[in-house]
Amino acid sequence: MKKKLFAALVGALCYVMNAVAAPQVIEDVLGRQVTVDVPAKRVVLGFYAEDYMAIGSEKAFDHVVGLSLDTWKGWRPASWSLYTQHRPSLKQIPDVGEVEAQTFSIEKVLSLNPSVVVLADWQFKGLGADVDVLESAGIPVVVVDYNAQTLARHVNSTLIIGTLTGEDARAQKMAKDYENSITYLQNTIAKAGLPKPRTYVEFGNKGPNEYSFTYGKNMWGAMISAAGGDNIAAPFVEWWGPINPEQVLASRPEVIFIAGTESSKQPDAMLIGQGIDRKESVERLTGFTTRSGWDSLPAVENKRVFGIYQGASRTIMDGSMMQYLAKALYPQLFADLKPEQNYLNFYKQYLPVIPQGTFAVQMTD
Repeated sequence: MKKKLFAALVGALCYVMNAVAAPQVIEDVLGRQVTVDVPAKRVVLGFYAEDYMAIGSEKAFDHVVGLSLDTWKGWRPASWSLYTQHRPSLKQIPDVGEVEAQTFSIEKVLSLNPSVVVLADWQFKGLGADVDVLESAGIPVVVVDYNAQTLARHVNSTLIIGTLTGEDARAQKMAKDYENSITYLQNTIAKAGLPKPRTYVEFGNKGPNEYSFTYGKNMWGAMISAAGGDNIAAPFVEWWGPINPEQVLASRPEVIFIAGTESSKQPDAMLIGQGIDRKESVERLTGFTTRSGWDSLPAVENKRVFGIYQGASRTIMDGSMMQYLAKALYPQLFADLKPEQNYLNFYKQYLPVIPQGTFAVQMTD
């Protein structure tokens, strides 16, 4: 009996010790050495909310005390609605404002007494000297980055969040699965030795009547390059921004991707995502092919025009979207891949909700 009691006490003590945060030096994606008590108990989260939950599990949000609400509720309202229906307590997390809109409040963050602030690379750069205010107050700031859309930063960011949430093993599996998926795509393409298809991508939030953002080195631009496409915007757009419509016509893309979300102020914008019917996505996508001069583009002539979900980029979940890009670019190499189903499978495996809708579509669907 005494041995059993002793064993039980030891087990309880180990559980308590494991639950207590301990200082650890974390190297973030910028190479900064940051000392953080992990697992983190009071977290202000600037971006990548779904990634934080997927990697750290839902219980990680028990310790999120502040959130940049616009980066979730404002940018992806359908996703926010889905999660808050499942977990109403998300609505009670204080909003700290949004960096791009210049509403991010350092005072609000300080008032929440966080043990760590987790920022995207673009948020860290946007805040500038305000980061010094946080660090001077003894609040560690850790930078992660899925926007760059590089394998190294995706893997590194995932492992960092795993450490912050005390879910190292879960993060390592997720990062390894992602790395294996990307490596398989790239090795298959390299082995085939096929010409790189000329490719154009655009965020279709403004509809067919006005050219919106395309991408150079990051986000969809980086993903297209990684998936073996020849991004026609790369020589003209460094990160993201509009391109001259005449340049698109002159470049004669062989494959076109139009990214979209579930909602837009423009009535003819690309519509795709949670709750969106496939037929409606196809109709919106087809509308872009009526642009002046597009009827003679190889991509339109051969019906290689695709719709992709903006919410499935800049996240550890975008491995499935990389599969979709690769399959659209090299259909003969990846006929057996089911990227859209794999996207939903990630939710089934790692997240407490599963969205329904359309997340990737071709004009012939």
